Amino acid sequence: MKENALIIFVKNPEPGKVKTRIANTVGNDEAISIYKQLLEFTSKIAKSVACERYVFYFPLVLEEDMFDTEYFHKKLQTKGDLGDKMQTAFASVLAKHKHVLIIGSDCAELTSGDIQRGFDELEENDVVIGPAKDGGYYLLGMNDLQMFLFKDMPWSEDSLLEESIMRVQDRGLNYSLLNIKSDIDYIEDWEEYKHLVQGE
Repeated sequence: MKENALIIFVKNPEPGKVKTRIANTVGNDEAISIYKQLLEFTSKIAKSVACERYVFYFPLVLEEDMFDTEYFHKKLQTKGDLGDKMQTAFASVLAKHKHVLIIGSDCAELTSGDIQRGFDELEENDVVIGPAKDGGYYLLGMNDLQMFLFKDMPWSEDSLLEESIMRVQDRGLNYSLLNIKSDIDYIEDWEEYKHLVQGE
């Protein structure tokens, strides 16, 4: 098995369940279309990195989608909040691999180089974080399970990144920050970055 492993968290592309803030502006059909394009983009980026790849689905594992089983191990997210789900995913994958990163499917600026740099940074650091412009993060990586990064965190708030860094510093761990990037949360975000996803 490869030393490096990438976890991708995804939701089933169902109306009213994904990209709800975009749906509020342009409707569910367009929001689902945008989300599927982001999933396809994320799959393509992940496949271009030399690592093991794990897709964790919610609420159901989809056997036939853009994450081909030739390239991706398919798993189900556990119950609980996002922290519970992420901690369980990290624990299971770290049991098999040395360096593990997690991403979602919301970052149109993400490149294979970002993922590779994340793995490279874990050669010298305990934790790596890809900061998002909204105060969260688009990537998190570690070599050992750091449970303090998953418990009682301000998920979906603009203080998530700051709180994560503070907790890492408080424990005297080495960490690295990647370049700041935008997530696709609103239709304005999509209009600004869709050319990256669509290859225009």
